[in-house]
Amino acid sequence: MEYKITEYKPYSSEEILPLYAAVGWTNYTDRSEMLRKAYENSLCTLAAYAGDRLIGIIRAVGDGHSVVFVQDLLVDPAYQRRGIGTGLLQALINRYLDVYQIQLMTDDTAKAAAFYRANSFVAVEEIGCRAFIRV
Repeated sequence: MEYKITEYKPYSSEEILPLYAAVGWTNYTDRSEMLRKAYENSLCTLAAYAGDRLIGIIRAVGDGHSVVFVQDLLVDPAYQRRGIGTGLLQALINRYLDVYQIQLMTDDTAKAAAFYRANSFVAVEEIGCRAFIRV
Protein backbone atom coordinates (compact mmCIF):
# COMPACT_ATOMS: atom_id res chain seq x y z
CA MET A 1 0.00 0.00 0.00
CA GLU A 2 1.29 3.43 -0.95
CA TYR A 3 1.39 6.10 1.72
CA LYS A 4 3.59 9.07 2.51
CA ILE A 5 4.80 10.43 5.83
CA THR A 6 5.13 14.15 6.23
CA GLU A 7 5.22 16.77 8.96
CA TYR A 8 1.67 17.52 10.08
CA LYS A 9 0.81 21.22 9.85
CA PRO A 10 -1.46 23.07 10.11
CA TYR A 11 -3.84 21.45 12.58
CA SER A 12 -7.19 20.55 11.04
CA SER A 13 -9.97 19.33 13.32
CA GLU A 14 -11.80 18.09 10.22
CA GLU A 15 -8.95 15.60 9.66
CA ILE A 16 -7.83 14.85 13.20
CA LEU A 17 -11.10 14.34 15.08
CA PRO A 18 -12.43 11.59 12.74
CA LEU A 19 -9.12 9.73 13.06
CA TYR A 20 -9.24 9.85 16.88
CA ALA A 21 -12.92 8.83 16.79
CA ALA A 22 -12.09 5.88 14.50
CA VAL A 23 -9.77 4.42 17.15
CA GLY A 24 -12.15 5.25 20.00
CA TRP A 25 -10.03 7.88 21.71
CA THR A 26 -13.01 9.86 22.99
CA ASN A 27 -10.99 11.55 25.73
CA TYR A 28 -9.57 13.67 22.91
CA THR A 29 -12.67 14.01 20.76
CA ASP A 30 -14.67 15.14 23.80
CA ARG A 31 -12.01 17.81 24.45
CA SER A 32 -11.35 19.06 20.94
CA GLU A 33 -10.04 22.45 22.05
CA MET A 34 -7.53 20.77 24.38
CA LEU A 35 -6.43 18.53 21.48
CA ARG A 36 -5.93 21.53 19.19
CA LYS A 37 -3.77 23.26 21.79
CA ALA A 38 -1.83 20.04 22.39
CA TYR A 39 -1.01 19.77 18.69
CA GLU A 40 0.00 23.42 18.49
CA ASN A 41 2.44 22.92 21.38
CA SER A 42 3.87 19.54 20.41
CA LEU A 43 7.55 19.00 19.72
CA CYS A 44 6.88 17.06 16.52
CA THR A 45 3.85 15.74 14.69
CA LEU A 46 4.11 13.47 11.67
CA ALA A 47 1.24 12.25 9.52
CA ALA A 48 0.70 9.34 7.17
CA TYR A 49 -1.43 10.01 4.11
CA ALA A 50 -2.92 7.69 1.52
CA GLY A 51 -3.46 10.18 -1.27
CA ASP A 52 -5.00 13.14 0.52
CA ARG A 53 -6.58 11.06 3.29
CA LEU A 54 -5.03 11.19 6.78
CA ILE A 55 -4.61 7.57 7.87
CA GLY A 56 -2.17 7.85 10.76
CA ILE A 57 -0.50 10.28 13.09
CA ILE A 58 2.30 10.36 15.65
CA ARG A 59 2.71 13.21 18.10
CA ALA A 60 5.68 13.77 20.41
CA VAL A 61 6.35 16.14 23.28
CA GLY A 62 9.58 16.87 25.13
CA ASP A 63 12.75 18.89 24.73
CA GLY A 64 14.16 16.98 21.76
CA HIS A 65 17.57 16.48 23.41
CA SER A 66 17.30 14.56 26.66
CA VAL A 67 13.76 13.23 26.22
CA VAL A 68 11.12 12.71 23.58
CA PHE A 69 7.80 11.31 24.75
CA VAL A 70 5.57 9.66 22.16
CA GLN A 71 2.21 11.04 23.23
CA ASP A 72 -0.02 9.70 20.45
CA LEU A 73 0.42 7.07 17.78
CA LEU A 74 -2.70 6.02 15.96
CA VAL A 75 -3.64 4.51 12.63
CA ASP A 76 -7.11 4.34 11.12
CA PRO A 77 -8.39 0.78 11.80
CA ALA A 78 -9.04 0.29 8.07
CA TYR A 79 -5.28 0.75 7.48
CA GLN A 80 -3.80 -1.07 10.46
CA ARG A 81 -1.37 -4.00 10.16
CA ARG A 82 0.19 -2.55 7.00
CA GLY A 83 3.36 -1.05 8.50
CA ILE A 84 2.01 2.48 8.86
CA GLY A 85 2.41 2.66 12.64
CA THR A 86 5.93 1.29 12.34
CA GLY A 87 6.69 3.78 9.56
CA LEU A 88 5.48 6.69 11.69
CA LEU A 89 7.39 5.51 14.76
CA GLN A 90 10.61 4.96 12.81
CA ALA A 91 10.30 8.37 11.12
CA LEU A 92 10.02 10.00 14.55
CA ILE A 93 12.95 8.01 15.95
CA ASN A 94 15.07 8.95 12.93
CA ARG A 95 14.45 12.63 13.66
CA TYR A 96 15.78 12.21 17.20
CA LEU A 97 18.61 9.70 16.85
CA ASP A 98 20.80 11.54 19.38
CA VAL A 99 18.16 12.04 22.06
CA TYR A 100 18.95 10.40 25.40
CA GLN A 101 15.52 8.75 25.92
CA ILE A 102 12.46 8.10 23.78
CA GLN A 103 9.59 7.14 26.05
CA LEU A 104 5.93 6.27 25.71
CA MET A 105 3.00 4.91 27.64
CA THR A 106 0.49 2.55 26.08
CA ASP A 107 -2.35 0.19 26.88
CA ASP A 108 -1.33 -2.97 28.69
CA THR A 109 -2.22 -5.38 25.90
CA ALA A 110 -0.29 -8.15 24.19
CA LYS A 111 -0.83 -6.41 20.84
CA ALA A 112 0.69 -3.12 22.06
CA ALA A 113 3.57 -4.90 23.79
CA ALA A 114 4.39 -6.91 20.67
CA PHE A 115 4.28 -3.80 18.47
CA TYR A 116 6.63 -1.75 20.66
CA ARG A 117 9.00 -4.65 21.33
CA ALA A 118 9.24 -5.19 17.55
CA ASN A 119 10.31 -1.54 17.35
CA SER A 120 13.11 -1.93 19.93
CA PHE A 121 11.26 -0.62 23.00
CA VAL A 122 11.42 -2.38 26.38
CA ALA A 123 9.08 -2.19 29.35
CA VAL A 124 10.46 0.09 32.05
CA GLU A 125 10.30 -2.73 34.59
CA GLU A 126 12.86 -4.63 32.49
CA ILE A 127 15.48 -1.94 33.10
CA GLY A 128 14.83 -1.49 36.81
CA CYS A 129 12.51 1.49 36.53
CA ARG A 130 8.96 2.25 37.49
CA ALA A 131 6.56 4.70 35.87
CA PHE A 132 4.09 6.90 37.73
CA ILE A 133 1.22 9.04 36.55
CA ARG A 134 -1.00 11.58 38.29
CA VAL A 135 -4.63 11.18 37.25
